[in-house]
Amino acid sequence: MHQLANFKDTVKTKRRFQWFSAMALAALTLTTSLAMAQTPAAELPGKGIQVQALQGSVAEETFQTMLVNRALEKLGYETQPIKEVAYPTAHVAVGNGDATFLAVHWDPLHQDYYDNAGGDAKLLRTGAYAGPAAQGYLIDKATAEKYNITNIEQLRDPGLAKLFDHDGDGKADLTGCDPGWGCEAMIEHHMDAYKLRATVKHVQGSYAALIADTIGRYQRGEPILYYTWTPYWVSGVLVPGKDVVWLQVPFSANPRKENTRLDDGSDYGFSVNTTRIVVNRAWAEKNPAAVKLFQVMRLPIADINAQNERMRTGENSQDDIARHTAGWIKFHQQLFDSWIAQALAAAKP
Repeated sequence: MHQLANFKDTVKTKRRFQWFSAMALAALTLTTSLAMAQTPAAELPGKGIQVQALQGSVAEETFQTMLVNRALEKLGYETQPIKEVAYPTAHVAVGNGDATFLAVHWDPLHQDYYDNAGGDAKLLRTGAYAGPAAQGYLIDKATAEKYNITNIEQLRDPGLAKLFDHDGDGKADLTGCDPGWGCEAMIEHHMDAYKLRATVKHVQGSYAALIADTIGRYQRGEPILYYTWTPYWVSGVLVPGKDVVWLQVPFSANPRKENTRLDDGSDYGFSVNTTRIVVNRAWAEKNPAAVKLFQVMRLPIADINAQNERMRTGENSQDDIARHTAGWIKFHQQLFDSWIAQALAAAKP
């Protein structure tokens, strides 16, 4: 139930930028600022070592990645500008040593990318940076209640599917995932497993543009059907339980036979994920301080949602994100310093 409770909390994130409570912060932090201040720059384990971070095409991942870079800089590493590449390519690049790390590896959603890039022989998957992260299908609450729709399987009914038809072909239009994303393959698998292809169309393209159009339809009072995930700002605009509802699936249909059922018995069709940091294994073996940092860093889903919402409302430049990152660090200075202290301790022989 703990996992489910955390998940439900994430979808209730408000639009303002809220951080950990002082009580939670005190429980998680160590007072190490003085010790850090006394560490000479020449002794920093990352001195003279360049680091290349990668992220996917989702701009909202920059905050998470930038925070890791800022922590690495405190260890003396020379961080390079973050590069955006497709997730499969990112895993291969890290595995081959063409990049250092990816801070947005979804476990288990990106398992195939990890395996195809060399798996444990070339990569090291570390920590539990953010999570639990949920994903699934949602429809507007008004339509759900009017037609008693609770399960994606019900859209095999042409009459119900047509409620979500926006292009006149008689099929429900499901706002889905960009080609190359892990969720794209899972949605395509679901389309066959739940026998939805005759009545549902997986609409793909730029997710940002498609979801903006979906929100516009909702605001005009039209029925909507879409996929989304947390952490992401969408659930702060289309609030589950208030504006929209999650659809369950008739059974777990996961290619890797993973159980997608939650503790309360509900099943949204996707495994609950943890965002981990994946690093080149050869590099990791030479940089124990960085590995320790990756192991201890934690970023609450609510904080990611809140920062993403600020981006949605216009604060989306690199300078804006850098300011958000600096603000987060300042508000959590003792926690941030504790990460650095633990990493420095791991570097000592």
